[in-house]
Amino acid sequence: MTPNERLRAAITDAGLTLAAFGEQVGVDPKTVERWITKDRIPHRTHRMKAAHILGKSDVFLWPATEADPRTRSATRAEFVEMLPSRASVPVSTWESLIDNATEAIDLLAFAGSFLHDSIPEFAERLAVRARAGVRVRLLFGDPDSAAVALRGEEEGIGELMAARCRLTWNYLAPLMTGVPGIEARKHGSTLYASLFRFDDALLVNPHALGAPAGHSPILHINRIPGGRLFAHYMESFEQTWQAASAR
Repeated sequence: MTPNERLRAAITDAGLTLAAFGEQVGVDPKTVERWITKDRIPHRTHRMKAAHILGKSDVFLWPATEADPRTRSATRAEFVEMLPSRASVPVSTWESLIDNATEAIDLLAFAGSFLHDSIPEFAERLAVRARAGVRVRLLFGDPDSAAVALRGEEEGIGELMAARCRLTWNYLAPLMTGVPGIEARKHGSTLYASLFRFDDALLVNPHALGAPAGHSPILHINRIPGGRLFAHYMESFEQTWQAASAR
């Protein structure tokens, strides 16, 4: 029997002992140990609670559950709609998503120029949410990274991509000082999709080779317990965040 190293690592990363984790889930430590050492799959209720505590999807922790009809149903239910392009998302939608966030705003892109170009008082809106207790994480491209340079070449705009990234960081500079609750990091990762998360709502903007991100579709996903789309993309955000450097 192969141990469940994903579960073990997730518990450790969360700073929990088996006893503390089991107490939160509602099972004894020996049960948790069997989940790990014997790769036992918990009942759905315990899986959902464990996944919530650890900030992972249950499919990530127990891959065999992907075939569970209820997991598939929840995943399909997470998908709200597809918009033909990022440019087709109304400004009012972005304003509403920002202004109504109560827990978390996570933004991942290279430059994301449209945010400060088209959303009125974009930086100020973020500052207001942060002061209201919302955790805001800004993850934009490092202008000096190879990934940004390559994306500029692929889009046919060369150094303009790096210039856009620098402009974004200049616009965001006021948020970096004196606004508690806002964190920012520069990334140099290959970006397969830009991600815009507002509490349980996530807008995914997949990238296509040679096309500006604004010309590609937007997938609107809404987190539902037991679904895997939201968690799948947010795990990507977390990996990029961990690899990025502080602004």
